Amino acid sequence: MIELDGVSHRFGEREVLRDLNLRLSENRIAVVGANGSGKSTFARLLNGLQTPTAGQVRVDGLDTRKQGRAVRKLVGFVFQDPDVQIVMPTVAEDLAFGLKHHGVTKHEIPDRVTETLAAYGLTEFRDHPAHLLSGGQKQLLAIAAVLSVRPEYVVFDEPTTLLDLRNKRRITRLLHELPQRLVVVSHDLDLLADFDRVLVFDEGRIVADGPPAETIPYYVEMHTD
Repeated sequence: MIELDGVSHRFGEREVLRDLNLRLSENRIAVVGANGSGKSTFARLLNGLQTPTAGQVRVDGLDTRKQGRAVRKLVGFVFQDPDVQIVMPTVAEDLAFGLKHHGVTKHEIPDRVTETLAAYGLTEFRDHPAHLLSGGQKQLLAIAAVLSVRPEYVVFDEPTTLLDLRNKRRITRLLHELPQRLVVVSHDLDLLADFDRVLVFDEGRIVADGPPAETIPYYVEMHTD
């Protein structure tokens, strides 16, 4: 379970999150809100990429402020722009880099890389320059790199925003098939229609929290002139 107790966060004088108290235990949780509502900052708090200015975030009892390294082994994070995550020259090297830094042994890494390439349809791109992949292939690589270390939770920040229709559908199918618990920040309301729970953010606060059949119409109404 991910728990937030009295969580607030500031950037300088600007308060971007205010007094959040949550228990996140569902398998698939969505986060929606207008740009600047605080949803991306919220997502980054969940695996310790950022720590709250006030309050506490815990993942399976681990405090993100005090035990960030252990938290990041439990919670993977997939950025909106995959180029932020791709750091090595080739696809296989990029996967191996992530595995190494998550404590996978040198002996295990080659097999894990091969297994991951096959699982995500990237085998033919093993030695391909990672930054020359298509947008959809880069997003698959970013997701594959996170999932290869076998986290318990995965946080996605706008996973379909930069994709064409074909790759958007591919990533959507993947999100629905993953066994991990997911937290997905997205403007794509169709993607979220069958999630277990939707959190609606507005000006740093949660203004609606419940099943998508209730929260998505509420969110749409908020932004209807």
